[in-house]
Amino acid sequence: MLDACAAAAEAAADAAGAVIRPYFRTGLGADRKGDSSPVTEADRGAEQAMRRVLEQRFPEHGILGEEFGLHNAAAPLRWVLDPIDGTRAFITGRPVFGCLVALVQGDRPIIGVIDQPVTGERWVGVAGRPTRFAGPFGGRVGTRACAALAQAELSCTSPQMFGDELVHWQRLSEAAGRTSFGGDCYAYGLLALGQIDVIAEADLKVWDWAALVPVIEGAGGRVTDWHGAPPRADGDGRVLAVGDPALLAPALRLLGG
Repeated sequence: MLDACAAAAEAAADAAGAVIRPYFRTGLGADRKGDSSPVTEADRGAEQAMRRVLEQRFPEHGILGEEFGLHNAAAPLRWVLDPIDGTRAFITGRPVFGCLVALVQGDRPIIGVIDQPVTGERWVGVAGRPTRFAGPFGGRVGTRACAALAQAELSCTSPQMFGDELVHWQRLSEAAGRTSFGGDCYAYGLLALGQIDVIAEADLKVWDWAALVPVIEGAGGRVTDWHGAPPRADGDGRVLAVGDPALLAPALRLLGG
């Protein structure tokens, strides 16, 4: 069953990529949603394409997508979709966005795909198995050994996401070796390749993080909320990912978890 579902997740990512690539760097306009985040014709078309693939292969499953909501809410297995995670990067021509496909059982993500449809990079995580990665630029799956925050590469998409939590983020940033910004889901893929050691973010929805969990855990890392518990769909949106599990406790202390 997991093999069939993983194949369906990759097929859904293929379908999304076929929609997304023709729009990249074309000056595509964006609408503004109620939460002020941008959305484009590419976001909507990609999610519709993914839904078609998954509904055809697994009509009994639920589907929750960022753009078109929840279908078949009572199903014990639910696909969680973000057609373009990093729409701001996409509409400004930066190839550090991605398509996210997850399969969730209860609150536990059991399959996750991070796909970069322009660069041709893809990470596939399945619970209990090593993460798979393919791409033209090199890189090998496996988080980096880094037991001290002072040597860690820290990342987040934007400090604007933190609001009142910014003081906690700043404590973590001051303790880290270096801090970089940008990347959305792409940064989590780099963490799974040992290029980044810590990512702390806030205000994430379930479609932003569900696919990341199997990918990072299958590469040797950990993903929790800011209290050290597994992230939940009904949680507060604060997510911490570490490559070396030794970084988890000190990072949580600085974040106030």
